[in-house]
Amino acid sequence: MINSTMEEEKKKVMPLFTPYNMGNFNLSHRIVLAPLTRTRSYNSVAQPHAALYYSQRTTKGGFLIGEASGVSDTAQGYPNTPGIWTREQVEAWKPIVEAVHEKGGIFFCQLWHAGRVSNYGYQPDGQPPISSTDKALQKEGSSTKYPPPRRLRTDEIPKVVNDFRMAAKNAIDAGFDGVEIHGANGYLLDQFLKDKVNDRDDEYGGSLENRCQFPLDVVKVVVDEIGADKVGVRLSPFADYCGCGDSNPQALAIYMAQSLSELGILYCHVIEPRMCTMFEKRDTNVSLMPMRKAFDGTFIVAGGYNKSEGNNVLDNDGADLVAYGRLFLANPDLPRRFELDAQLNKADKSTFYTSDPVVGYTDYPFLENAS
Repeated sequence: MINSTMEEEKKKVMPLFTPYNMGNFNLSHRIVLAPLTRTRSYNSVAQPHAALYYSQRTTKGGFLIGEASGVSDTAQGYPNTPGIWTREQVEAWKPIVEAVHEKGGIFFCQLWHAGRVSNYGYQPDGQPPISSTDKALQKEGSSTKYPPPRRLRTDEIPKVVNDFRMAAKNAIDAGFDGVEIHGANGYLLDQFLKDKVNDRDDEYGGSLENRCQFPLDVVKVVVDEIGADKVGVRLSPFADYCGCGDSNPQALAIYMAQSLSELGILYCHVIEPRMCTMFEKRDTNVSLMPMRKAFDGTFIVAGGYNKSEGNNVLDNDGADLVAYGRLFLANPDLPRRFELDAQLNKADKSTFYTSDPVVGYTDYPFLENAS
């Protein structure tokens, strides 16, 4: 009886299940669905099967971040990733967002531009992809060949900034509660932020302030368009994904955190320094705490967290929310499994990026159906 009571008390104070007010959004727990590329959006249009996928992972008061969605016809870098720049795409997202809202979830759209992580086949009229540089991505251990990108001219950058603004407007039109601007993982905005890629000599290159200018311009116009209380930003200052590293990531992290605070955005979503690749962790003494302290809004961490690590980072005030990717993919009822300390399904890496509308997508079993 005593042990049972202790277990009940332990559940009550589990940090992951402490309610949290994120701006105007009342979250019932702190487990976030991380944005995960699923490559099931044929011809760049979100499909009806996505409604089931996202609703499966929705709880009342739960926070979900949608998969990376292209902001323009130059934004795509992978097959069957969704867009949010055409009317057809906006209309396709509406029933998916509605399915999440029907279950009481809060749903943000991640706005994305791949930049040089693309090839001619994904670009209008077979043109080179755009970037901060004209140097091609050399991706170690990958059989994919990336062609040299085209360096964006200074006078073209406002057009791309406006693409993000229009995409944010479209996302709100589709019913999303807000947007997350993807400034991480080696994609276009990250290509401007990092000095190992950005080799420009104009006002968007060179100094830390100059390299951050374009990404911050994007955030500013999106804030002006839909309101700072509906805007989050994802960053990976310590990562070197897609050949996108920086010589002083701590300075970059703190500068961006302070600048985003000044813009009053809702949240900052950051990939842990320990994530040496998108799938592997390593030991490191580098902490996100200086960045957390420099940012005034909600701080979300991501990076291979399990249940105990998630509770610990919240307990130690290292974050307000914890984003889960592969665990949430393989366990559509992840919050319930965490709460009950139930066994977890294992994610099948071989089906992460297939285009099947069911396999590796909506067929992971719920707890009551697990064999």
